Amino acid sequence: MLKNGRTTVSTRALNRLVCAVAADALGVDPSAVGAEITDDQGNLALTVSAPIRVVALTRVHRDPSVVTRIGGTILERAEHARQHIHYRVGELTGSTLSRVTVRLTGADIRPEGRVR
Repeated sequence: MLKNGRTTVSTRALNRLVCAVAADALGVDPSAVGAEITDDQGNLALTVSAPIRVVALTRVHRDPSVVTRIGGTILERAEHARQHIHYRVGELTGSTLSRVTVRLTGADIRPEGRVR
């Protein structure tokens, strides 16, 4: 068994991982997600900027129960996504995250069946 050496993860690889996890949590394409990763006294601090997938307001107006079916309000879904990103990035990287900030930059309006 080899004992010498080390494994490192490049900043770019970590950034792409964070964007992929965030895109999955918010229901958007990874190319629409930006991530800023900083050192917070040895821990990672993440700021994710992305749109969130939503149904059209006309659909919500016709049937308010659609909000519950798609996972809650935009703020509730953003908080759930933040928690998912925190857990999943920590799990995949083995890093300790001090904080995760989700900055919603827009709304990706889709039919109800395609919203997660």
